[in-house]
Amino acid sequence: MWQEKNNELYQEFEFQDFKEAFNFIQAVAAEAEQRQHHPRWENEWNRVRIWLSTHDAGNRVTDKDRSFAEHIDKLIDSAQVPTVPVAAGGTYKRVKLYSDGGSRGNPGPSASGYVLLDENDTVIIKSGVYLGITTNNQAEYQSLKFGLEEAQKLGARKVEAYMDSLLVINQMKGVFKVKNRDLWPIHEAIKQLIENFEKVTFTHIPRELNKLADSEVNETLDAEAKK
Repeated sequence: MWQEKNNELYQEFEFQDFKEAFNFIQAVAAEAEQRQHHPRWENEWNRVRIWLSTHDAGNRVTDKDRSFAEHIDKLIDSAQVPTVPVAAGGTYKRVKLYSDGGSRGNPGPSASGYVLLDENDTVIIKSGVYLGITTNNQAEYQSLKFGLEEAQKLGARKVEAYMDSLLVINQMKGVFKVKNRDLWPIHEAIKQLIENFEKVTFTHIPRELNKLADSEVNETLDAEAKK
């Protein structure tokens, strides 16, 4: 539903994946060109946020914006652009988190990667984060933290966390003690983060089942190396 605030009409749309979000953007862009009335928007993976206001009227909401908003809604209602079925409030109740970390040198240039999927194994969001010089275990832990923080933003209440790091998984489950003092702060931060969810489970998986998150790590490190 469109909201009017700060002299703009605003709405956020959510789709199955980036491809559908991009198709939606193209459809809106074509209509904007015909109307010669261009929105301000933001695209993050499968989400599109749109702001409408009329520049010629002093950046205020006018009938031009309301008419355009109605047309955008019709794109969705006519099923030309299917959206993701999510829980009430636009959130995911349960998500799957695959995370991984890597260090080229240990310590050395490091990155964390994570991928969040819905209950149908559709990718919601994936990302890689360059960490600078650190260790492999720090990168593994950071990937878990980044992923849980993103799950919280999505409003997820339950998270199934999968990692190929047996150390991190068993330390989070309490099977192994955290003997490395350098890992105490990140371990404690994640424990506090977990309290924001109804349930978080930890499962160890072989590396070959964690290729999506691993790919985010390597792409991030490769991109940093080219700078």
